[in-house]
Amino acid sequence: MDFQVVYCLIGVIVLIVLVFLASALKIVAEYQRLVVFRLGRCIGEKGPGLVILIPFIDRAVRVDLREQVREIPVQTSITADNAPISIDFLWYYKVFDPVQSVLAVGSFELAAQGIATTTLRSVIGGIMLDGVLSEREKINQALRARLDEVTERWGVKVTNVEIREIIPPREVQESMNRQLTAERTRRAVVTESTGTREAAINVAEGDRQAAILKAEGMKQAAILAAQGEREAQLLRAEGYSLALEKIFGVAQTVDSKTMTLQYFETLKNMAQGASTKYIFPMEFTSLLNDFVKSREK
Repeated sequence: MDFQVVYCLIGVIVLIVLVFLASALKIVAEYQRLVVFRLGRCIGEKGPGLVILIPFIDRAVRVDLREQVREIPVQTSITADNAPISIDFLWYYKVFDPVQSVLAVGSFELAAQGIATTTLRSVIGGIMLDGVLSEREKINQALRARLDEVTERWGVKVTNVEIREIIPPREVQESMNRQLTAERTRRAVVTESTGTREAAINVAEGDRQAAILKAEGMKQAAILAAQGEREAQLLRAEGYSLALEKIFGVAQTVDSKTMTLQYFETLKNMAQGASTKYIFPMEFTSLLNDFVKSREK
């Protein structure tokens, strides 16, 4: 019996030691911190790595230092021109002071969500409907700045705000659809007219180039024809010149007797015919003299 009591005591002691170690030893990741309270008093942040706490005396609150994203559900807001619109957005935050995020506010996420909804209504209320639809980035910056002003005292930094969807009233959507259709029709008409104008310009330019090329071709043809005619005339003139030179050379070799006989032959041919002709050449006397002299010889 004594050994059983000893074993029970040892087991109880081992269990107490294990419970003590489990509550005293904490492993903190690199992106986490432990805000430690000792007897209700904050003694600061601990971690990362192995952190030893005093069981039943120390209480730790784990804080994540990574950037987080939260969704603000759809909220209905009234614009400056009294148009109701529905907006939902995402906001990104990061804890830079773990102690303040635990001490300054009970639940900074719930508090930030409430601030975000009221801030959204405040920002949208000062902007016209067209501005809300077209200036999304401006609204994002305004929301981020106002949220950051509030959450900074809680040790939380709002890094970004992104509006995810804006739903305007049904009448506005129908008007936007009609405007979009009209704008597309206008762009189609402008594109068609631009294409027609460019096509007409291209056709005119083609006709002009064709006329220029045709005129150039006619000019070259006329030049070539003139050059050919000139060369032909030169060749004909050279031919006449050569023929005259040959005739002159042959005429120089013919004697006066041959010329006289040819002259009489010509007169004979002229006298043939039915009509009566009397021909007395001016050179008749000289011709007879030449003929007589040639006979005497």
